[in-house]
Amino acid sequence: MPKQGIHPNYVETTVKCACGNTFETRSTHKGNILLEICNACHPFYTGKSKVMDTAGRIERFKRKFAKSDSSVAAAK
Repeated sequence: MPKQGIHPNYVETTVKCACGNTFETRSTHKGNILLEICNACHPFYTGKSKVMDTAGRIERFKRKFAKSDSSVAAAK
């Protein structure tokens, strides 16, 4: 039997994700839990890859290596 009065309250909690998914769980956290990403929208679990291009990084990468690829092709 565990000691009385030393354990936190373990209550029903609603977890809500930014994608709109909600589910019930139990936690010692007071109030509802808000997530940015959950198993319903995470690319690892859904198998869908999300490419987030910030400030044109992908285009800069392609331009940088397009020049070197064209010089390699011209040398052949």
